[in-house]
Amino acid sequence: MVAAAPPPNSPPPQGAKLIPFIISISIGLIVRFLVPKPPQVTLQAWQLLSIFLSTIAGLVLSPLPVGAWAFLGLTTSIVTKTLAFSTAFGAFTNEVMWLIVISFFFARGFVKTGLGDRIATYFVKWLGKSTLGLSYGLTISEALIAPAMPSTTARAGGVFVPIIKSLSLSAGSKPGGPSAKKLGSYLIQSQFQSAGNSSALFLTAAAQNLLCLRLAEELGVKIASPWVAWFKAASLPAIVGLLATPLVLYKLYPPEIKDTPDAPAMAAEKLEQMGPVTRNEWVMVGTMLLAVSLWISGEKIGISSVVAAMLGLSILLLLGVLDWDDCLSEKSAWDTLTWFAVLVGMAGQLTNLGFVSWMSDSVAKSLKSLSLSWPAAFVILQIAYFFIHYIFASQTGHVGALYSAFLAMNLASGVPGVLAALALAYNTNLFGALTHYSSGQAAVYYGAGYMDLIDVFKMGFIMALVNILIWAAVGSFWWKIWGLY
Repeated sequence: MVAAAPPPNSPPPQGAKLIPFIISISIGLIVRFLVPKPPQVTLQAWQLLSIFLSTIAGLVLSPLPVGAWAFLGLTTSIVTKTLAFSTAFGAFTNEVMWLIVISFFFARGFVKTGLGDRIATYFVKWLGKSTLGLSYGLTISEALIAPAMPSTTARAGGVFVPIIKSLSLSAGSKPGGPSAKKLGSYLIQSQFQSAGNSSALFLTAAAQNLLCLRLAEELGVKIASPWVAWFKAASLPAIVGLLATPLVLYKLYPPEIKDTPDAPAMAAEKLEQMGPVTRNEWVMVGTMLLAVSLWISGEKIGISSVVAAMLGLSILLLLGVLDWDDCLSEKSAWDTLTWFAVLVGMAGQLTNLGFVSWMSDSVAKSLKSLSLSWPAAFVILQIAYFFIHYIFASQTGHVGALYSAFLAMNLASGVPGVLAALALAYNTNLFGALTHYSSGQAAVYYGAGYMDLIDVFKMGFIMALVNILIWAAVGSFWWKIWGLY
C-alpha cells in the first residue's frame, strides 16, 4: 500500500534535525564515556570538554539555530552540575559581549540613515571611470567606513551589494547568466575578497576582533591601548592587501567590460536623488567620530571601549536616529550575544580548569620534539588555524571554538604573546572569503548571484594564498619594526 503524499501546504518539520542532533550529541558522549581521560585533567574539565565539543558540533551541523543550540549546551552544563548557574552565565556580563551587541546597532544606524550608501556612492563618482577604478573606489570606501560600521555582513548587505548590483545591471551584467561576467562577477568577487583586509585593519571593524582580544586577555595576553596597537600592527599589511586584491583579481578573474564611463554620472544622479546630507546622517557622523575618538584615546581618561559604545548608542537613541524597536528587531545582535557568551564562558572555564594549558603543553612538547624553533611553530599553527576554517560556517564560531586553544599552543611553543594573539585575530578576518559559507558576508555576496560556486572556491583559495604571502612578507618586516618580536 502506497503512503499518501503529504498535503502540499503542510508546515515544515519542527524541532531539531534528527541526524545532525544525533551526530552532535554522540561526539560529546564518545569523548565523555569512551575516550580515556588523561590523568592530568580533572573529571569536571573533561565533562565540560565533552559538552563544549557537542556544542561546537551543533554550531557546525545546525540541528537547531545556533542560539538555541548554544542555550541547550548551557543548560546541559548546569543540569549535569558541571558548572554552577552563576559561572555558566558569567560571560553574559562580559564587556566585549555588549560591545559586539552595540556594534550591530551602529551598523543598523549606517543602513537606516543611508550614510554608508552615500559615502560609497561618492567614491564611485570620484573613481568609477574604469572597472578597476570602480573596484578601488568601493574597496577604499569600505575601508573608511569599517571602523565605525563594525559588521562586515551589514556593510555587504546594506551598502555594497546594492550598489554593485545597480552598477552591473545598468551595464547589462545580470546575475545567474553569461552576462554576469561582464562586470558584476568581478566587482562582487573583488569586494568580497577585499573585505577581510578592511576588517583586519581596525579593531572595531568586525565583531570577532573584539572577541579575540577578550580571549587573549583570559590567557594573560593584555594589549595596552588596543585600538591603536591593533591599527599600528595591521596598517601596512592590510593596506598592501587592499591595494593588491582588486589588481590581482583583475588579472586572474577579469571583467569583460574594462571601462565604465557611465558609472560616475549614475553616482552623481543617485547623490542628487538622495539630496543634501540629512540631520540624522550628520548625527551619525558626529556620533561615530566621538565613538572612534574614545576607542582610540578613551583609556587615558578612564572610558573603556564598551562605555564609549554605550555613550554613542545613547546619543543615537536620544536624538531619534535609532529607536528602541530598531534595537529589539536586530535579532542577529541578540542571537550573537547568546551563543557567543555561551562559547566564551565554556572556553574560559576550560582555561580556568586547566584543560587548555594541558592541551597546549602537550602540542608544544610534540612540536619541540621535532626540534622546531618558535618561528617555525608559529607558521605551522597559523596556517593550521587558517585552513581549518573550511569546516566552519562562521568566523565568530571559529574564534569561540579554537582561538584560545591555538593561542595557548603558540604561547607554549615560545611565540611572543602579542604577536601570536594579533596574528590569529588578523587571520580570523582573512579566512572569511574562503568559501560561500565561511562568513556572514560570504553568504551575502554569493547570494547576489554573480559568482559560480566553483569560482568562489577557486578564487577563495588563490586569494587566501595571496593574503598569506602579503601578511607573512610585509607583516614580518612591519612587526619587527614595532617590536612585536
